[in-house]
Amino acid sequence: MSSITIYHNPKCSKSCEALAYLEAEGYQPRVINYLETPLTVEEIRRLVKQLGIAPSSLIRAPDFTRLGLTPTSDPEELIRLIVEHPILLQRPIVVVGDRARIARPVEVLQGFLPAPK
Repeated sequence: MSSITIYHNPKCSKSCEALAYLEAEGYQPRVINYLETPLTVEEIRRLVKQLGIAPSSLIRAPDFTRLGLTPTSDPEELIRLIVEHPILLQRPIVVVGDRARIARPVEVLQGFLPAPK
């Protein structure tokens, strides 16, 4: 079975819901509290690639609007912004092998996860 990683914010209800879902389904994911252990530029670039999205989609919509960002904002600047302010990161993100999903709502994990042991 592929290892599962969740980028988790324990103060976010949707993140807690996704972690509880994974555990209820029999998974023991590696939990990364990205507020305590911020991601590097390279880690964010990897997540963007695994998710198949633009860096602009990795920033929470309310923050994106509040900061006056646009989808055409410099992708590298957006990545640096997330590194400097990890609270901006969309959450939760679940990674299985070389694929990832933003698990909001948690139902997007159905059909994405490998069969549990």
